[in-house]
Amino acid sequence: MAGNRRSFDYDAPAELFPTRSRKGNRPMGYRRFDSAAEAVRFAIEELPPQLLVGANLEVGEERFNSQGIRELYDRAQYPLARRSPKAAE
Repeated sequence: MAGNRRSFDYDAPAELFPTRSRKGNRPMGYRRFDSAAEAVRFAIEELPPQLLVGANLEVGEERFNSQGIRELYDRAQYPLARRSPKAAE
């Protein structure tokens, strides 16, 4: 699911569910963030690419898959400074 493409509240609390590593190293489970902007930043800039692939972000009643998370990060409305993306595509 890619979520709502119209307005999005980057200030809303968010929950991130990364995919668990198949190798068993550094399993990363559920994380809660005070803002969706921080969750999106973490997913794109901090998560290893293999964990981002199957990740899901929940903001209120909306769910975003890895492609949806990337789209939220790439929007002009994204409120945080972007780093050079290490998890691009």
